[in-house]
Amino acid sequence: MGNREDLLAGAKRCLIEKGYAATTARDVATAAGTSLAAIGYHFRTTRALLDEALVGAMAEWGEELDRALARDAGPDADPEQRFELAWERIIESFARLRPLWAVQFELIARMDRSPDLRAAFAAANRRARLGLAEVFHRLDPDADEATALRLGAFHQALLGGVAAQWLVDPDAAPSAKELTRALRTVARELGPG
Repeated sequence: MGNREDLLAGAKRCLIEKGYAATTARDVATAAGTSLAAIGYHFRTTRALLDEALVGAMAEWGEELDRALARDAGPDADPEQRFELAWERIIESFARLRPLWAVQFELIARMDRSPDLRAAFAAANRRARLGLAEVFHRLDPDADEATALRLGAFHQALLGGVAAQWLVDPDAAPSAKELTRALRTVARELGPG
């Protein structure tokens, strides 16, 4: 690896260990085994480096989640079984990826000061919505993108809410089974339509 790659790897480690706001240029240079000047040479600013490292970490997390969710419940599984199994896997990922979730929530408040970060998150949100529609509804996003985005946005809202609850109090956050029961109740109350 060259200095640039070392800096990105070091920045990812710092993001996980210290968070976004607490990470300094010196922290990253030390973690990467490079000089402080290398940050300026390759990225111009520490924030630009951290933003790029975060986007990379989010992409890696998305790929890991995709792999976990790709293990389908099987061709005979009904939508309720697929929903519950997918949520079991998502909730399991919260423990492994807790630092990355925490950093994402930290950055939501900082996005107004970073148009590049906002754009990266927006692009990631779109990809996530399409992927979630595919996982939960076996819907090909290319066949019906508008429906995929709408359904994916619902699951993404649920995902963000459950992640926030899990970060605050994992023992009180809803389980996959509880989410399934709650959704069943909401659907029943909404009635056919």
